[in-house]
Amino acid sequence: LTHGWPGSVIEFLKVIGPLTEPAQHGASEAESFHLVIPALPGFGFSEKPSKTGWSVDKIARAWSELMLRLGYTKYLAQGGDWGAAITASIGAQDPEHCIGLHTNMPVVAPSGELLENLTTLEEDALRARQFYQDWDSGYSKQQSTRPQTLGYSLVDSAAGQAAWILEKFWAWTDNQGHPEDALSRDEMLDNIMLYWVTSSATSSARLYWECFASAGNRPPPPAQVDVPTGVACFPREIIPPVRSWSEGTYTNIQQWTQMPQGGHFAAFEQPELFIEDVRSFFSQIR
Repeated sequence: LTHGWPGSVIEFLKVIGPLTEPAQHGASEAESFHLVIPALPGFGFSEKPSKTGWSVDKIARAWSELMLRLGYTKYLAQGGDWGAAITASIGAQDPEHCIGLHTNMPVVAPSGELLENLTTLEEDALRARQFYQDWDSGYSKQQSTRPQTLGYSLVDSAAGQAAWILEKFWAWTDNQGHPEDALSRDEMLDNIMLYWVTSSATSSARLYWECFASAGNRPPPPAQVDVPTGVACFPREIIPPVRSWSEGTYTNIQQWTQMPQGGHFAAFEQPELFIEDVRSFFSQIR
């Protein structure tokens, strides 16, 4: 399981028990998993990279090597946000060992014929994409161009670090105007504290610099992924996933679930829905 920004391994705390010990949570023991939940380089207690080059693709290669060193010659991968990009890269680079992937954020930009005769869902997704570019992506531009400058401020102010992350919990969760509609105050503080106590503001922001700076401040397009793929679509995702746009990149989508509620932080906000979808998809291919 791979997290993103401004999330952390904290996002997955509520799904660990049900996925690893399902019998204790009302499910069959046959639905149990071994979980590997690494912190991204420079996030939380993960070591801060001392050299440049830690892009999505390099992290994906590191995760593949990690799984092999842990003894897993076959494994499944799941991710959202940066974790979605890393998971897609794992599927593209290591199909010999990664036998399937699940994502709650397939980010694929439409072009050409895909922009003709749009459905209502596709029009909504385009509006969300434009809103993100116009009003919601300032953090990304700052972190991808001047992460060091930002970092000095955030490691000097607990209130600043909290505000920098809390705003995204407000903007990206499925709430009715307040982030505590989706997550408890303690849950959000746990996540914020992981950045604060480890002084991870700059090192986590550098992932944006590594991946966006060389691509005109845009995320690099994902490579084609041919391994079996499951997608969970939460209605308050930053940009709602669209299957017709995703199928050109994820060529083997075998499960596509429209969720009734939830936002960007899938496992954190809606652990039951997340668990059910992961079990449902991975049980088909493992």
